[in-house]
Amino acid sequence: MRVGMLTGGGDCPGLNAVMRAVARKGEREYGYELIGFVDGWRGVMEGDTVALSVETFRGSLPRGGTLIGTSRTNPYKEDGGPEKAMATLERLGIDALIAIGGDDTLGVASKLFDQGVHTVGVPKTIDNDLSATELTFGFDTAVQIATDAIDRLHTTSESHHRVMVCEVMGRHAGHIAVWSGIAGGASMILIPEEPFDIDAVCDALVRRHAKGNFASIVVVAEGAVPKEGTMTVQSGETDQFGHVRLGGIANALVSEIEARTGYESRATILGHIQRGGTPTAFDRVLATRFGIGAIEAVHDGDFGTMVALQAGQIVRVPIREGVGEPKLVDPALYHDVAATFFAG
Repeated sequence: MRVGMLTGGGDCPGLNAVMRAVARKGEREYGYELIGFVDGWRGVMEGDTVALSVETFRGSLPRGGTLIGTSRTNPYKEDGGPEKAMATLERLGIDALIAIGGDDTLGVASKLFDQGVHTVGVPKTIDNDLSATELTFGFDTAVQIATDAIDRLHTTSESHHRVMVCEVMGRHAGHIAVWSGIAGGASMILIPEEPFDIDAVCDALVRRHAKGNFASIVVVAEGAVPKEGTMTVQSGETDQFGHVRLGGIANALVSEIEARTGYESRATILGHIQRGGTPTAFDRVLATRFGIGAIEAVHDGDFGTMVALQAGQIVRVPIREGVGEPKLVDPALYHDVAATFFAG
């Protein structure tokens, strides 16, 4: 059997661990031939491939990024894209295709399955916003990187009596912001799920400083937005794939906080640092389990499914369940913590 693999969307710590596990079990236990499509769905449409094997991934477990490259190409947004992709798979004799990615990448896999392609999905996003799985690999690494940064910002904030605004990733969901903010002892956390009132933010900071706490950390997800009419933010440009380029809400917050409170404020935007580098031990293990689960699904002929973590076990769910709606932050988690710790 010839099995193809691709990685799509943003890079993510643990991608190589997934492919390494697929290669090890697929080649050594099942005797499959493995083909990598270069740069995600672009490689499938253009027939750009590389042979994969156990040797390909030797030493890759601690490496971030993806050895076969990635892109945000979506065949369903290209003229004749799906037809090109299916023609490539037929020409190369690909019997099954493992797609490792987020909602866009897996959305394509789900549509191709409906058109007869034997696809299996592996959920990947540092944002942890894919449904049907409790966690996605890369999330733990991103949270740890953000937490380390917040820990370091505390000392600068305390030394200069500043408000430090730390912007983390999270387009539609604030999981990274909530987890790293709690772990890092943030004074306040702003997330996309809860539009914020800049007046309430500044009032809370003033109350905190009135108690003698002259150092405050505000953690904000890149997709956080103010309540309508409370402050103006610059609308983001879109990339070639139609995604809004986020980033910069921290700068807008700093300007508003300084103007309204008089407190010296600074912004730190972590950006792509959260996606790069060595995956944590947890993400290496989860990614490995996902990879084994994916090649087992291929072996069982259970196509149109996505591997997922539920109650500590690796299970299979229809791909469409994972990409139907984004998984948002649990309101109870956010509000319970906010009531206890924020701006205290």
